[in-house]
Amino acid sequence: MAENAKWYVIHTYSGYENAVSAAIEKAVENRGMHELITELSIPMETVTEITDNGPKTVERKVFPGYVLVKMVLTDETWHLVRNVRGVTGFVGSGNKPIPLTDEEISSLGVEKREIVVSYQVGDSVKITDGALESFLGVVEEIDLEHSKVRVVVPMFGRETPVELELDQVEPVEI
Repeated sequence: MAENAKWYVIHTYSGYENAVSAAIEKAVENRGMHELITELSIPMETVTEITDNGPKTVERKVFPGYVLVKMVLTDETWHLVRNVRGVTGFVGSGNKPIPLTDEEISSLGVEKREIVVSYQVGDSVKITDGALESFLGVVEEIDLEHSKVRVVVPMFGRETPVELELDQVEPVEI
């Protein structure tokens, strides 16, 4: 059942995000609904604020007033979430929640996809996606933390560095 779960966005009163998340987790625990509601997330970002005492690093909510929930949408899960104190509703049309797309999920960074890199610095690679699809180049740098790779591609008689996602290139057997 859990493999059919999708990410939905819950709208809450501003400042109630943590309370809503905790209340949903407790309700899931009490009712044994771990298979139906699998994950909750409040996207956070780390920012540096300049104060009178100097710079201070703080965590703040990316989307105040919203909580993300990964669940299988049934009448039971809808009612459980909808009846939590502080929840004003789901993001969607009317009473029908609309799940987030895969692109939205990856751009929010909610789910980390494991990408296996089968190439290393100095290897020849072929670009498999994007504007430079089917171009060949040499890997100059791999940044696993940000899921980026820099490839040097010969274009118009010069070496041009291009930054791509890790899964946009594949190794070439020479």
